[in-house]
Amino acid sequence: MARTEAEPDAALVDIWSWSLDLPDDEIARLATLLSTDEAIRAARFVKERDALRYVAGRGQLRLILGDYLGIAPRRLTFAYNDFGKPYLTSASRTDLHFNLSHSADRAVLAISDRFPLGIDIEQARPMEEDVAGHFFSPKECAVLRAMPQHLYIPGFYRCWTRKEAFVKAHGAGLSLALDAFDVPLGNDTALKLERLDDTIGTPDDWSLLDLDVPEGFFGAVAALTVGTPVELRYRF
Repeated sequence: MARTEAEPDAALVDIWSWSLDLPDDEIARLATLLSTDEAIRAARFVKERDALRYVAGRGQLRLILGDYLGIAPRRLTFAYNDFGKPYLTSASRTDLHFNLSHSADRAVLAISDRFPLGIDIEQARPMEEDVAGHFFSPKECAVLRAMPQHLYIPGFYRCWTRKEAFVKAHGAGLSLALDAFDVPLGNDTALKLERLDDTIGTPDDWSLLDLDVPEGFFGAVAALTVGTPVELRYRF
């Protein structure tokens, strides 16, 4: 589903995935890699499981990025843009783009040395409310309503993860209206933004790809590739 055809001039985006439910000794090891601020945040979680999963996510993120950069994981420093998107500071390396997402017990990480990108993973759950009506564009809602009942949940989560990946790649967070652009809802191998407000950019500047994820999950990655073909390289 998510694997693109290899092209000679394709740019690689590395995709990492791991379980957030780890043995106690592994959690203890990863906890030693966290910054003071991260350790404080972990301690603030009400549920122990959420705290342990946070440690597993941030600790593994530091291990992977540290390996790319040749820097001790605990020495990595992060900052955040005005909309909350994290990036590496000049003390580490600013030209390595990354984005992390997690849902339930699964984390995914996208890394590129060329493009701003975003990634999202969601565990599919039954829905009782019209979530799509609050967040999707009129066109997306119409396509979703026209789907057979058994395809509604897959269609919803394909739409949600593709939109969330684009929002994260764009970097504007919740200030970017989710109805300002359209994504396809079908289970297609060739994806692209179907509409994008002129104030945001041009659809052809962006690459949109589904992820290979465990059963019961949906995932997508978006990148500002400006026409450069992209290949996902799975590192798990």
